[in-house]
Amino acid sequence: MISTKLELLRWDATSWFEVGDVVGMRAIRVHEFGGPEVLREEVVPDPVAGPGQVVVGLEVADVIFLDTLLRSGWGGEYFPLTPPYVPGGGGAGRVLATGEDVDPAWLGRRVIARGAGGYAEQIVFPAEDIVPIPDTLSSSVAAAMLHDGATALLLSRRTEIKKGDWVLIAAAAGGAGSLLVQLLHDAGARVIAAARGERKLALTRELGAELAVDYSLDGWQQQVREATGGIDLAFDGAGGPLGRATFEVVSAGGRFVTYGSSDGLADIDPEEAARRQVHVDNVLAEGAPEPAVVRELLTEALSLAAQGRIRPVIGATYPLAEAEKAHRSLEERATLGKSLLVV
Repeated sequence: MISTKLELLRWDATSWFEVGDVVGMRAIRVHEFGGPEVLREEVVPDPVAGPGQVVVGLEVADVIFLDTLLRSGWGGEYFPLTPPYVPGGGGAGRVLATGEDVDPAWLGRRVIARGAGGYAEQIVFPAEDIVPIPDTLSSSVAAAMLHDGATALLLSRRTEIKKGDWVLIAAAAGGAGSLLVQLLHDAGARVIAAARGERKLALTRELGAELAVDYSLDGWQQQVREATGGIDLAFDGAGGPLGRATFEVVSAGGRFVTYGSSDGLADIDPEEAARRQVHVDNVLAEGAPEPAVVRELLTEALSLAAQGRIRPVIGATYPLAEAEKAHRSLEERATLGKSLLVV
């Protein structure tokens, strides 16, 4: 939290106006859709906890690829946003204030939660959505589980996984993909990881992939077929052309789960899926899980991390003011694993 004597712009939900001496917090704001350069650090008024809410002083904010898509103006039909807005979907930190009807015992506790406006020093969450962080976990590890840990757990529950099944994971070196590799390996699956470049392939092998293939090289699909004799189940974490290529590798009667949108949606032809008897599960079509489901998934993800059964791969951390760099790295596919903003 900082104080400034400068004239600053403040948003009151209907218009911009100037104010003088203001005590506020730092936040990243988007005033117009565009490239990473539209992410600007500003000073905005501190949030106030209303009834049933808490104010959390964020220590680490989560960054996901979806943030870059929304910043560019993509997905308005699914995620309606009107600039100016603060990007981000939540993070980890300590409870600074509680509103009416909230147990004051939460004060000072480290928690994580999802919520709009995560690229900021403080954020308001419904008290029913916050999840306590185990003492043995850092705030960075907890924040890394916020979306990707919950997503990986949700995906692993979407379909029955039998010991010895060949499972292909596309975009396996990403935040969710790298956790999914660990969960499925632990469940007894024979994991094939598809990623780009030897650095990412080496990571997936370290996490438990039996075979790692470079999807940027010609012939990767045939390499998978020859090594396995057929894929029982595939998870698509990219969408677009890679998602469709992943679908093509699934054997007749197999299962295809798509949850990625970094290259657009996979857009699988339902007639082709029916002809090959491949069950297509589009997770994105269902929308976000209910808050109670998210809380349960987050609680389990943090527990598994605390037990050492899964670990997030934190590939890059940036100061809040360098959110632009975080977005550029994600868009250039240069980030290994998870990106975080240290607030």
